[in-house]
Amino acid sequence: MDFFDFHHHKRYIRNGIYNLSTGIPPDFPYSIGIHPNDIDINTIEQQFSWMRNTMSENCFAIGECGLDSLVSVDQKIQEEVFLRQIKIANEVKKPLIIHCVRKFYEVISFKKKAEQPMIIHGFNKKRQIAEDLLSNNFYLSFGKAVLYNLSLQDIIKDTPLDRIFLETDNEDFKIEELYIKVSEIKAISPEQLNEQILENLHSIKNG
Repeated sequence: MDFFDFHHHKRYIRNGIYNLSTGIPPDFPYSIGIHPNDIDINTIEQQFSWMRNTMSENCFAIGECGLDSLVSVDQKIQEEVFLRQIKIANEVKKPLIIHCVRKFYEVISFKKKAEQPMIIHGFNKKRQIAEDLLSNNFYLSFGKAVLYNLSLQDIIKDTPLDRIFLETDNEDFKIEELYIKVSEIKAISPEQLNEQILENLHSIKNG
């Protein structure tokens, strides 16, 4: 069975959402955005032009975009670029895949500007942050850390199934491993979990 990989960087994986950072869009679902680490204030307009001009019918989401306290780009500029991408997502009616490092409450404050669903990719933080994100209607996408992080497994146990996605990101492992682990935690079959995630996908696609 093919399990859906919500966020990945590998062109050979077709059953998922490929993160396009350069090059020609694939003929399967992908996301496109300006990552906080890639913001260049000298060429930002060209970056936005590339983004708009590269959206094809297979573009599923805007992202990765968001806020990162560890990159050198000024926080105010990050926020301006993030807000512009939120507005693009509103315009083209596509969900947002969010990259966030130590700026979760700032990201939450931007939620009111978004008309489309927001998904935090690679979630690997504390329970309180998870609860605050969920209470503000975010989705959480979990990655490889779930295989060995017991506190993260505990968070997944209490995360509603209709708010979960699973991803490999740029890690080298099989998405099936993640489905098996999470299905054990949630006491359902991997097939049921995949079916639920496809339903979640349908929900975010339709706003």
